[in-house]
Amino acid sequence: MIKYVFKKFLSMFASLFVLASATFFLMKIIPGDPFVREKAIPEKIREHLLAMYGLDQPVWKQYLMYLNNLLHGDLGMSMKQQYMSVSRIIKESFIYSAQIGLFAVILSLTAGLILGIIAALNHRKWMDSATIIIAVLGVSIPNFLAASILQYVFGSKLQWLSVSGLNDPTDFIMPVLALSFLPAAFIARLTRSTMLEVLSADYIKTARAKGLNGRIILVRHALRNAILPVVTYIGPMTANIITGSVVVEQIFGIGGIGKYFVQSITNRDYTLIMGLTLFYGIILMAARFLTDVAYGLVDPRIKLTRGGGK
Repeated sequence: MIKYVFKKFLSMFASLFVLASATFFLMKIIPGDPFVREKAIPEKIREHLLAMYGLDQPVWKQYLMYLNNLLHGDLGMSMKQQYMSVSRIIKESFIYSAQIGLFAVILSLTAGLILGIIAALNHRKWMDSATIIIAVLGVSIPNFLAASILQYVFGSKLQWLSVSGLNDPTDFIMPVLALSFLPAAFIARLTRSTMLEVLSADYIKTARAKGLNGRIILVRHALRNAILPVVTYIGPMTANIITGSVVVEQIFGIGGIGKYFVQSITNRDYTLIMGLTLFYGIILMAARFLTDVAYGLVDPRIKLTRGGGK
C-alpha cells in the first residue's frame, strides 16, 4: 500500500508538472498581454507593470521563475485583483464552491442509489419506467439549463427562493439541485443496470434458495457488489461537479471560485489562470486517488498491485 501511494504521488507530481508547463506556454501563445486595454495606458506605466510581474524577461527565464515559485508554494499575485495573491483568492472563494459541491455530491449519490435500487427491484414495472424517464431527462438537461429553469420557476414565478447569492441556507437548494441532476441520473442508470445483473447471479439465487432474508441479500450481497461501478464514478463525478460549477455560480451570482476563473480568462490574468488551472488539476487527481483507495475498502478482494493497478 505504501509503495502504491508513493508511486501514485510521483505520477500526480509528473502530471501536475506537465499541466503547469502546458498552461504556462499556452498563456504565452495568446496574443497581447494582461495590460492591453481599450483605453491605452502610458508606455512607461505599461513597462513598469511588465517589469513588476517579470513579463519583460525572456520566456525561458519566466518559465524557470514560475517553476521556482511553484516549488516554494507561491502561485503569484493576481494581475487584475489588486493586492490579492492567487492563493488568497482560492482560499476565500473555494469555500463556496466546496460547500455547493459537497451537498451536490451527497444528493447525487443518495438520489441516484435510491432510484437505481427501486428501479431494479421493480424491473419492468411502472416504477422502473418512471425512473428511466427521470434518468434520461437528467442526463439530457445540462446544468446551466437546469439552473435557469429552477431560477425562473422557484425564484421568479413562485418566489419561494432567492435567485442569487448565498445569504440563507435555502439559497443552496437551487444551485445544488442544478449540479445534481446529471450525476444523480447517471448513478441511477448505473445502479439499476448493475443491480439487475447482480440480482440474476447464481450466488443470489442460491442465497434465496437457502431462505435468507431478502433485506440481508440486498444489503450484504447484492448492493455491495453492485455499488463498485458507482465507486469508480465518484472520483470523476466529484471533480466534475466542483470544476463544472463555474456556469451555475455565474447564474446564481455566487462568489465562488468559478467567478474568478471566468474573470481571469476575460482579463487575461495569467497568474490567476495558471493558479486556478493547477488547483483544478489537483482536485481531479486527488479525487481519482481517493477513488482507487475506496475501491479496495469496498471490496477487499481487490488488491492494489505493485504497478498501481488493481
